[in-house]
Amino acid sequence: MEKDNNKKKKIITIVISIIIILVLALAISYAYFSTQLTGSDQIVKVGTLDLVLDETSEGITLDNVVGISDSEGLSLDGSTFELRNNGNKAVDYTIYLDDNTIGEADTRIDDKYLKYNLNKNGADSGATLLTRIGANPNRVLDSGTIEGKTTNTYKLNLWITDEVDGNYSGQVFSGKLRVEVSQERPTVAKVLLADNANNIDTTDPDQTFITGTNPNNYIWYSGKLWRAVSIDPNDNSVKLVTQHNISAISYDDNSSAFEGSHMEEWLNDTTVDGFLGNLRNPKEFIKMDSKWNATETTSSSKPESTTMIEDTVGILNLYEYTMSGKSTSYLNNGLYWWTLTPYSSSNLWNVSNNGNTRANSLFGNLFGVRPSVNLKPEIKIVDGNGTEENPYRLMGDNDTNLSGTKLNTRYSGEYISFGNDENNLYRIVSHETEGLTKITSADTLKENGTFKFITFGDDVYYSNTNMIGSFLNGEYLTSGYYLTEEQVNMIEDNITWYLGTVASDKNYKLAKYTDETMSNLTSNITRAKVGLLRLGELMTGQFDKNSANGNGYWLLSPRNMTIVYVVSDAGNINTIPAPTYGIKPSLNLKSNIIITGGDGTLQNPFEIELAS
Repeated sequence: MEKDNNKKKKIITIVISIIIILVLALAISYAYFSTQLTGSDQIVKVGTLDLVLDETSEGITLDNVVGISDSEGLSLDGSTFELRNNGNKAVDYTIYLDDNTIGEADTRIDDKYLKYNLNKNGADSGATLLTRIGANPNRVLDSGTIEGKTTNTYKLNLWITDEVDGNYSGQVFSGKLRVEVSQERPTVAKVLLADNANNIDTTDPDQTFITGTNPNNYIWYSGKLWRAVSIDPNDNSVKLVTQHNISAISYDDNSSAFEGSHMEEWLNDTTVDGFLGNLRNPKEFIKMDSKWNATETTSSSKPESTTMIEDTVGILNLYEYTMSGKSTSYLNNGLYWWTLTPYSSSNLWNVSNNGNTRANSLFGNLFGVRPSVNLKPEIKIVDGNGTEENPYRLMGDNDTNLSGTKLNTRYSGEYISFGNDENNLYRIVSHETEGLTKITSADTLKENGTFKFITFGDDVYYSNTNMIGSFLNGEYLTSGYYLTEEQVNMIEDNITWYLGTVASDKNYKLAKYTDETMSNLTSNITRAKVGLLRLGELMTGQFDKNSANGNGYWLLSPRNMTIVYVVSDAGNINTIPAPTYGIKPSLNLKSNIIITGGDGTLQNPFEIELAS
């Protein structure tokens, strides 16, 4: 047992050996897959808890397949176990799937080839890539509270997916279950409502609002800083919104309705190009069937519930911003951003950089996006005090042992110590290129204490020979002022950068694809070591209230043959740019970059190195 001033933690370790062997013979490939639960005892007792293994779990054998479909994976027998609380008091737990030791001659299969399903008390988690639940030793299979005199029953299926191609012949996965049990933690709603620093408004029977200029409602989840806006008194789920603008896009080119809009697509896009596809294990943290009130109104009072949209991710409506206190509240981040509320069929309410609300035309306006989600009511707080410097941390998202973890398993928005002196902070954008980690500078580049401005060049198409591209692939890499030689060696060479043209009211997908179906990549590309972020990409939002750079920064995407888009210091996209703007380099770090320290927050960014 391990003790400190705040908690008591007990660790139970049960071993699951999961072996995957691929054999090639006579140009015909087949896979042998076996799962075996082992342990010194079939029942492990710690305090009032028993972790009980099913003695009948004898493994699974599949013939004549390399990878299998989700339906086949879900139909596997799986391995079963139980978690029993024999006591009268509820306790919190987290179940991890850790790497187990493999033979010296074996090669471990990459998590990206594996999918799993965890059935808990009859409910499936769904076919999920193993990479979505973290990387060893922080793969969280399940977490929560188990009440006294209660049993949770589980069945774990793990399989090679047929959705990812790769050479994994003869490779092995061996894992073990680890269960950490601690004293019961409070839910997010309970903590928020109990904090005297938070002004609580209960006048609305459907939403209990947090108000005030700076309440203790900061939450760190999946690499991003969020604010808790309200609690649903019917189920104690908690509505969050990002503190900053994560990107900026056109809302739509046809209608102010949320359903079917570019905005709805971007927020709920599960690919690497959208918001939801880059969140950590959303099914574990977020209400996937959330309802969003997108009713048209010319008033800031509570709208009727005539237009309710079911989506995992949305944005705040005008009423929710109003109930927080409008321009005097914590939701005024000094930037332009869209709300969910139509004013008319072609006009939408937005918040301006001074915190005021106004109705703007859809056409020609590309404002910031602040995604909103609803945390499940059972999500617990395990650390933090709700301030900006020490935000609340959520159970299952509070990784503490990341040394040796590959950077390409981490999440969009997390901070990295990278670069020299005044340019020494970067953020993860995505993992757009398989195995690599795309990053961008947290702020625009500085030179001798002032922000550096530059002309884009004579051509709207970026290349390593135009003005800005020549700087980024020349002086930025070689001068020693911006990057060390060791850091330059961490960057992957010859990356594809997409240069699709996007009119100011068109879909963000056109910056990368030929059309909105995403069936074909644009042929407008360039190859370079260092580039810029494109329109609609994650982290193309402003992250500070009227940032001191005062002039915004260049993006990669042309609006037409004469104009390249710029993110302004107010968080909106500038469609009539000035001659010079700031620079936020984007680059891809190699697949063998590992974390040596830090937790990915602003206060404690990742330290990294190039592994041999």
